[in-house]
Order: sequence, then C-alpha cells, then structure tokens
Amino acid sequence: MHPVPLRHLMPDIERRHLLALLAGLACGSKGASAASLPELIARVKRSVVAVGSYGLMDNPRFGFRAAGFAVADGLHVLTNAHVVPAETPERIDRSIAVQVWLGDGQWQLRSARLLGRDLRNDLALLAIDGPALPALKLAAQDAVEGAAIALMGFPIGNALGQVHTTHRGIVSAWTTIATPAGSPAGLNPRAVRQLRDGAFKVMQLDAIAYPGNSGGPVLDIETGEVVGVLQGGAIKGTKEAALSAPTGITYAVPASTAAALLAEHRR
Repeated sequence: MHPVPLRHLMPDIERRHLLALLAGLACGSKGASAASLPELIARVKRSVVAVGSYGLMDNPRFGFRAAGFAVADGLHVLTNAHVVPAETPERIDRSIAVQVWLGDGQWQLRSARLLGRDLRNDLALLAIDGPALPALKLAAQDAVEGAAIALMGFPIGNALGQVHTTHRGIVSAWTTIATPAGSPAGLNPRAVRQLRDGAFKVMQLDAIAYPGNSGGPVLDIETGEVVGVLQGGAIKGTKEAALSAPTGITYAVPASTAAALLAEHRR
C-alpha cells in the first residue's frame, strides 16, 4: 500500500498552517536552548566575587587570589580554603576582602571575615559586609555524569583584567582523590590531613580551568543551580603548564559538601 501524500488529506490552507506551526516549534526549541547559557551568565555575574586581601601598604591594595560566590542570605561567600589569606591578628593593615561587580566594569571593595573552613575538602565560608548579593542556590542532588555545566571565575586573575569569564563542559566522572606527598618535603599539614582522612569524592569535569577559576561555582546549565565548587585541575609537569598546556581535566567539590559547611556555620 502506497502512502498518501499530505496534500491529498487536507486543503492547501490547512496544510500551510500545519507546516508553519511545525516550523515555528522547531525554531522556538532551538532558540530557547541557544539563549539559556547567555541568560544564565548574565544572571550569575553579580553573585560571583573576586576573593583576596586588602593591604594598606600593598600595591595594588587589593591582592586577587581566587573566585567565590554568594549563597544563603547573599552575605555569605563560598570559596576554596587554600586561597583565603592567612589571618595575622598582629597586623591590622591587611585583611580578607572581596570585590563585588556593580556592572559596566565597576567594582566595589568590601571587607570579609572567615567563618569556617573545611580543609579536607578545600572549602571556606566567608561573611561579607554591605548590601546582600543575589545568592546562588546549591543543588540538592549531585549532578549526573554527562550533565552540561559552566564554570565562572577570573582566569589568570588580574593579568588579563578582572573580568568574569565562563567555560563550559560536562561532568565527565565522579571519582575519589587523595593527595599523597611525592616526597617528605611535600608533607605539609594539608597533605598529612588528607592522608589520614583518606580519599574523598569529587566531580571530574571536562572543562578547562586556569589559576583564578578556583573557588568559583560549577553551574548546571539546565537548572542554573550550583552543583560544585571548583577546586583545581590536573597539570602536566610544573605549575606553569597549567597555562601553557592545560589538560582540560578539572576537579570540583560537590555542592552537598559545601552545603554541610554552610549549615554548620549558620546555626
């Protein structure tokens, strides 16, 4: 039995309306997908801050260290523990600080203080002053392998100017890592603690991240929620290789771990 052509089943006017409707649906779906990431970037920018130190005798006075992002009430910032400046109570001329984006290339310096650290998972929670920032939502569920994600931070810090930069990729795997020391010289307190506590679970991402991305949010492109906190990337050889020959393999601490630190210090 031969198929009956569409034009023989309905009048020309109805056929044209149907074809126009199908074409519109196809274009609409493509447009919504293409617009989702730009919309997410525009919305998230005001929540992602530059974390560093403020020193009266420093030049420049703000010393950039990493990225961070606002959570909870908008006055709490999550970042990596290893980037938070060491507290020196005897020095009143240097303190923890963040820079907040106001739009149109304008930044505002704000003071911050350390509320708590999770050294094993390389997380830190800061409290900042001033008006609340738009808070990002931490995902309640772990991201699945293959989920599309975006990273936002300040790659290479101030070397290229302090500009929000986004890289996209996928969750390529869930894995466990530990940081064994390659020599006795590498047995710093953090390495010893990780050896004692054992391996811990992280997300492996197929996305390029550079120094300056650390501490920034890993965003689920579909939901807009934070599924992880960027920790670092695999490098080949020396630290300089992170710039000259990036591996494209990046690690992030899951949002559930960050949520536990947040809950502990907001009781």
